[in-house]
Amino acid sequence: MNNGSDYDFIIIGSGAGGGTLAYHLAPSGKKILLLERGPFVPREKENWNSLEVNARGRYNTKELWRNADGSELHPHTNYYVGGNTKFYGAALFRLRGEDFGEIKHSGGISPAWPISYNELEPYYAEAERIYHVHGEVGEDPTDPHRSGPFPYAAISHEPRIQQLSDDFARLGLNPFHTPLGVMLDEKNRQNSPCIRCSTCDGYPCLVNAKADAHICCVVPALKHPNVTLVTDAKVTRLETDRSGREVTRVEIERNGGKETFSGKIVVLSAGAINSAALLLRSANDKYPNGLANGSDVVGRHYMGHVNSVLMALSKCPNPTVFQKTLSVNDFYHRSPDWEFPMGHISFVGKLDGDTLKAGAPKVAPKWTLDLMGKHSLDFWLTSEDLPDPNNRVTINRDGEIVLQYKPNNEEGHKRLIKKLETLMQQQTKCSVHGHECHEGLVARNLFLGQRIPLAGVAHQNGTVRFGDDPKTSALDRNCKAHELDNLYVVDASFFCSSGAVNPALTIIANALRVGDHLLQRMGAERSDEKVMTAVA
Repeated sequence: MNNGSDYDFIIIGSGAGGGTLAYHLAPSGKKILLLERGPFVPREKENWNSLEVNARGRYNTKELWRNADGSELHPHTNYYVGGNTKFYGAALFRLRGEDFGEIKHSGGISPAWPISYNELEPYYAEAERIYHVHGEVGEDPTDPHRSGPFPYAAISHEPRIQQLSDDFARLGLNPFHTPLGVMLDEKNRQNSPCIRCSTCDGYPCLVNAKADAHICCVVPALKHPNVTLVTDAKVTRLETDRSGREVTRVEIERNGGKETFSGKIVVLSAGAINSAALLLRSANDKYPNGLANGSDVVGRHYMGHVNSVLMALSKCPNPTVFQKTLSVNDFYHRSPDWEFPMGHISFVGKLDGDTLKAGAPKVAPKWTLDLMGKHSLDFWLTSEDLPDPNNRVTINRDGEIVLQYKPNNEEGHKRLIKKLETLMQQQTKCSVHGHECHEGLVARNLFLGQRIPLAGVAHQNGTVRFGDDPKTSALDRNCKAHELDNLYVVDASFFCSSGAVNPALTIIANALRVGDHLLQRMGAERSDEKVMTAVA
């Protein structure tokens, strides 16, 4: 067993939380070790091959988890430098201001956070700069107060999406440009790193133009000689001193051998499911139920949103390439006919026949999968799920992850689907097919809805919640474990509630906030990071 030298910071995981934190701490000169379970994503043509990425799951982990009944669960998650941001769709929303307070839903209560939106706002602004977020202030009626504009102009809609946006506006909605983190310069396409291709959402970017944690944070952090990245390093256990107040050793498996490292401060950012699992696996005499788990909340309150992909088919093809530019939040909080939140409507990347093969829907024979892909508008609907202590991550006798989840708060999501169906039925009549097209819907209003299954853990959050009361939370407001002096968690584990927008930007902003706390704690001055902004 090799003992690694003493570090100031050991960060476990290089995704939205860990990668961003490494970037933020790097200029301090403190000795930083970044441990990543996986390798770099190989740069290869298959990065952009939908058959390889979607149908064959080329980059998916082969790790096996379990359902509550012991059956196999094949998680749709990825272990690489940059974490799941290598494969995300780069939709970077701020949580709404109201999401930080208590909200009444039809299915129960979404609890308040120990911090306010205003505390996170400056870090949201910084996160948007680091991750190249494009957007337009004033379009989204639910957008919270902002201290400044988006750093980059909104990404334009292609004609079919613009038409849909115009139709939504005609129906009294407030469609807006989705805030997206890509390195796109529409005024100078020749020199733009991003080429507006169809393989962004769910794919690694072959030209490094997606604003992911690897490109935006890990690459610039590694330019500092005080930062060390160790890949293919699976952390298996955190050891504490006898008092149980301090993590003294981080144990890893690497290349078939075992190694240990020690650091003054250990930061966990392995994703909400794996971070909870590691704390549970690190049980000892002082913490028989898992590290930092005197409150018995570690692993509990797992949330991942109520998500659906809906395909609206029409006789006219949808030639859109880069589809994910439009969103609607008019039903986020409530609507005139329903007093509770419903959620968020946006798009997934353009679906094609190969992608549809992965979960082939049963449809009328005339619709081949390829034809459907060419004629569909591909919506993504997100509603908030509520923290339930019985929705949880546990470890079985063999050390495998067990994910137990029963959906809740579904009524709002069902109503959101109905809202979209009604809206699509009121679309502009098609100039080619007249009434027979309902451009956006086939004449029989054929909607294909597919709920994202349990294995779809892209929005995982909530398993190591933060709060002011150590009896009901595992972390304090700075995301330090209540019971340990040197253990922090900066992935989406800390969430108290899930909101109804993608969690990535909130993870990033919080990592910057915790980073400032850590710099202050270590007596380090914060450097101006503007000089570090990533170049693809």
